[in-house]
Amino acid sequence: MDAKSDPAARKPGTTVERASDRELTITRTINGPARLVFEAWSRPDLFQRWWTPKSFGLSVISYEADVRTGGGYRLVMRHPAAEQPMAFFGRYIEVTPHSRLVWTNDEGGEDAGAVTTVTFEEKDGATHLVVHELYPSKEALDEAMADGSTTGWSEQFAQLDELIVILDAKV
Repeated sequence: MDAKSDPAARKPGTTVERASDRELTITRTINGPARLVFEAWSRPDLFQRWWTPKSFGLSVISYEADVRTGGGYRLVMRHPAAEQPMAFFGRYIEVTPHSRLVWTNDEGGEDAGAVTTVTFEEKDGATHLVVHELYPSKEALDEAMADGSTTGWSEQFAQLDELIVILDAKV
């Protein structure tokens, strides 16, 4: 098995770093072309296959997205310990196919959630991802980190890597 088809061969790592009082930066190299990685972020049928960290016990109830500048999204998830489903929603500020996505996280109220930017940079058949989350305040990022909502990135990206290997093999 070569490095392209064996995700363990490259052993990509996810880094999560608090870049400032209000910023969180997550990076990872995914074993596949930017076109496929972008599709996994922008196609609801693919997004649902990797987004929720399995170890968290969450399940996706529904995910709708109009991935274009000015479009919106709504993600509804359930956790067995929660009485009610959790809804996450916002709008896309910028969509540049295969290279950049920027969206708001509006479930906390307008201008109360983070703005998320994801960049996709392809090199030698792999895609370097950078997720940048800008929170409205230091306290908002502190709270996100304290409640564990920033801890699933490594698992999510490992699931994304597995999906891209499957999708890339079909191409």
